[in-house]
Amino acid sequence: MKLNRVEKALMNNPVRSLIQRWHEARLLERLGGRVEGARVLEMGCGRGVGTEIIFERFGAACVHAFDLDPDMIEQARHRLSRYPPDHLKLYVGDAAAIVEADESFDAVFDFGIIHHVPEWERAVSEVARVLKPGGSFFFEEVTARALDRWFYRKFLVHPKENRFSADEFIAEVERQGIAVSGNTVEWFFGDLVVGVGRRTPTPIQRFQSEQAHCGEKS
Repeated sequence: MKLNRVEKALMNNPVRSLIQRWHEARLLERLGGRVEGARVLEMGCGRGVGTEIIFERFGAACVHAFDLDPDMIEQARHRLSRYPPDHLKLYVGDAAAIVEADESFDAVFDFGIIHHVPEWERAVSEVARVLKPGGSFFFEEVTARALDRWFYRKFLVHPKENRFSADEFIAEVERQGIAVSGNTVEWFFGDLVVGVGRRTPTPIQRFQSEQAHCGEKS
């Protein structure tokens, strides 16, 4: 679901950028570390502030970033024009149907996008699908508690059905094979949940890894 005019104005202003750079990014780095030299996907990149943070603060080598709104992608192209095509790919895309290969990213960043997705569980499933085993999911999400507040209901537009609490979001992330293990922080009395999880290998992947290590030892 695209942002309405009010939320677009709120998200695309200097104050929001400062909070994202100096508070949210700092907390995510503390919870999950840097992604030096990694191949990273950003969901819902907006005008590209988060993408800059992923390059500059987290140390990514390559970022693929998408947004549902073509206008936001155009703004991001202008903002991020200094990054060459072999380091940055921008495109219009849907978080519930990510057009990327399985297990193709070392990390995925979600700066508050999944709560905009009507079928949000599909978006979480897509995150798990594109993450490599051991890859990190950095997330900051808005819960049903916040969406039920007067300001959100009056001025912003979000899906109304099937919204999640912090616990429900984390439970779905873990159900999809991304271990969070309490590596989260809640803000504003549970309105926001911030955390980092890691994609756990499947039993087959663990077996293959063990076999490879055995082969190296022999």
